[in-house]
Amino acid sequence: MYKLLRSFLFLFDPEKVHSFSMTMLKSICSVPFLQRLLSKLFKPASNLQCSVLGLAFSNPVGLGAGFDKNASYLRELEALGFGFVEIGTVTPLPQDGNEKPRVFRLPQDKALINRMGFNNDGVEIIANRLQQWKEKNKSSNLLIGGNIGKNKITPNEEAWRDYEISFVTLHPYVDYFVVNVSSPNTPGLRELQEKESLRKIFEALQNRNRQFQKPKPILLKIAPDLSTAQVDDVIDLASEIKLDGLVISNTTIGRDPLSQRSKAISDHIGMGGLSGLPVQQRSTALLQYINQKTGGKIPVIASGGIFTASDANEKLQAGASLVQVWTGFVYEGPAIVKNICKGLKPSTSVTT
Repeated sequence: MYKLLRSFLFLFDPEKVHSFSMTMLKSICSVPFLQRLLSKLFKPASNLQCSVLGLAFSNPVGLGAGFDKNASYLRELEALGFGFVEIGTVTPLPQDGNEKPRVFRLPQDKALINRMGFNNDGVEIIANRLQQWKEKNKSSNLLIGGNIGKNKITPNEEAWRDYEISFVTLHPYVDYFVVNVSSPNTPGLRELQEKESLRKIFEALQNRNRQFQKPKPILLKIAPDLSTAQVDDVIDLASEIKLDGLVISNTTIGRDPLSQRSKAISDHIGMGGLSGLPVQQRSTALLQYINQKTGGKIPVIASGGIFTASDANEKLQAGASLVQVWTGFVYEGPAIVKNICKGLKPSTSVTT
């Protein structure tokens, strides 16, 4: 059924389809009876609870950052069975992002290219929206991650201040944080993946975190394009500053995994981060390398090329504690969480 609907939706601009689809889902969930029906249809198995980062997840399948940038669809995404949703990337000031069109499909390779550019409503508006959500949904089991970044106009030497502002503002309303220095769509951002730049950001955040009565886990999202030396620096730094975890991985700027037809299309599209099936192998290899080097001591949320239960099991067996979908959600549809959870092996329900 969804494949037929997808064929129709794929005739239109991806960003407009995203907005239309989520608006329709929001309308459905505004009717309590229909929301309950939706939840019943898509609710995954109830025996997949897991404890990771000191948090209790109803299931290990979440939605990656970039889908619900502004925390506008939490009720709807919970109804589709997600165990957690990562909002953002959030910046201190609102920004429009890059010029449109900025999202492109490569159906032959089950991939997307995006160059969104951290478009979001800004941390103050998003924090207010989260506060209202928390007040109205006190019985909700949905965990929320806050993915934070810097504004485009902020120079790299001042980037730590942007991360600190969003961290402090969102702290009462999210369950964990992800520092995003790995998006390829903000000029110069990936330079912040260098060891000393990361140290400055994390020391600032950890100092502020200790001032709260209930500190929140802080994770780092890394790119699949890092060199081995850069990955080793991340591992060393993670040990030094006692990083709570990693998200592996962001989109790639590489195009090598694409088919010849998709490469030709991507050459015409130009810049942007590639996600989906072509990233799967590289992100899993990166996950395995880090897990082996650290002896599995750093909790990891795996992202990149997850479409099926088999894909999720591969990530979990490679050392991940949780998995996130994004492009897979676009291609597989609203039943993706239920379908993945149905095929998860019992041993993959982990405690970290």
